[in-house]
Amino acid sequence: MKYELKCNGYRAVIESHGAELISFRDPDGKEYIWDGNPAWWPGRNPLLFPIVGNLKNGAVKFDGVTYEMGRHGFARDNEFVLVEQGENELILELCENEGTLEKYPYPFRLQVRQTLVDGGFVTAFRVENTGDKPMPFCIGAHTAFNCPLNEGEAFGDYEIVFDQKETAPMRRLTAAGLVSAEEREAFLEDQDRFPLEHEVFARVDTIIFDGLKSTGVSLLHKETGRGLRMDFTGFPLMAFWTKDAEKAPYICIEPWHGCAAVDSESGEFKDKPHCITLNPGEIKELRYSVMLQ
Repeated sequence: MKYELKCNGYRAVIESHGAELISFRDPDGKEYIWDGNPAWWPGRNPLLFPIVGNLKNGAVKFDGVTYEMGRHGFARDNEFVLVEQGENELILELCENEGTLEKYPYPFRLQVRQTLVDGGFVTAFRVENTGDKPMPFCIGAHTAFNCPLNEGEAFGDYEIVFDQKETAPMRRLTAAGLVSAEEREAFLEDQDRFPLEHEVFARVDTIIFDGLKSTGVSLLHKETGRGLRMDFTGFPLMAFWTKDAEKAPYICIEPWHGCAAVDSESGEFKDKPHCITLNPGEIKELRYSVMLQ
């Protein structure tokens, strides 16, 4: 089911399947979220839970027992229940069910609060361990923005700009889509920006950073300086992805708390880098926001 939010001329559409914000328009009607055209990529803004990326051989162990789970987990494939709705905000909820327990043996309550504000939106995650034993999980966003944002522009007219200058190597993925424990590539050298180039994504697939000083990143037109900014405070990784082969007209900006399996992982989920573990009754909240510039 789709729900519409309104705020001072801004409009957003939220899809209950996956709790996705699938549309964000300004008062002039300009759309900022990718439309999911399957000619390039049918996704729009999927929620990644309880894993981010691929598992090693598609499987992982919870307390020594092996479970299989697909890329990015199952939240994006489940129907969420509406908990609360106002004109500019709603809360959707997913709890464990027979299907999730086959892949992830924990009771949980996952709430997604989508809030439309003047000039942007806020997506907040609230994860609660409703079981009786420690619950490990990862979570992330995969928000796809139209790029270019305006007619007559090109993907290469845009750049990614961080809040601060960074000296940060890029984490590299293996052919199996795992994060290499050893291989990193020099990328940002006392720089606060890099240009968007499909050729780079054709070579590395996904640009992944950890250990950044910045807590915000912008997608901006090189000449006009117009675009948007995402605040990702609290997320230890930031990734960027687009479908390189077809020169796709979008860019995914992805704050992560967790990542694809590292090729040297032990196989136990709780040992995954940036994994969060909640004790029974404990709650973890994270949020990211997007504001137009």
